[in-house]
Amino acid sequence: MKEIISASEEKMKKTIAVLAKEYAEIRAGRANPAVLDKITVNYYGSETPINQVAAIAVVEARTLTIQPWDASICRAIEKAIQTSDLGINPQSDGKVIRLSFPPLNEERRRALTKDIAKMAEESKIAIRSIRRDALDKLKAEKKNSSITEDDLKSAEKTMQDLTDKYCKEADQRSAEKEKEIMEI
Repeated sequence: MKEIISASEEKMKKTIAVLAKEYAEIRAGRANPAVLDKITVNYYGSETPINQVAAIAVVEARTLTIQPWDASICRAIEKAIQTSDLGINPQSDGKVIRLSFPPLNEERRRALTKDIAKMAEESKIAIRSIRRDALDKLKAEKKNSSITEDDLKSAEKTMQDLTDKYCKEADQRSAEKEKEIMEI
């Protein structure tokens, strides 16, 4: 019984971690190195994330610099950024690449807040699904007489408390990200 509950809580924590990672990758008009996490560059025949071939720094609130450790891949990094869905044109001097993040317009902000709410809702659905699976396992144990009716009721309450806790955390992260995006 305890194994089922702890395994479920671990899955819920991972769901929140995935949500946090997705939120970090959203461009909020502010320079954030996490927006480059999905972009890979061809480095000696293998697709390698930019953060593994270059130093990435935030120099101003809206500017990122990318300094490749090997200057020969500067062009490849530029091309990878241009072909990505980032929507920013890199400026390069051959050694350092600069990314200037323009402020978001009102329409784009509203669209991003809808996406953020949708991501939070998907996370909450995943959390409730984890709860349902755990309750099914617990009911199967009750049916096999491995646990008592009281144990089942106690476990159901514990699972509901965990579900409420992690759903609330998803809502809280969503509200924080929306606030960050709507701020001018």
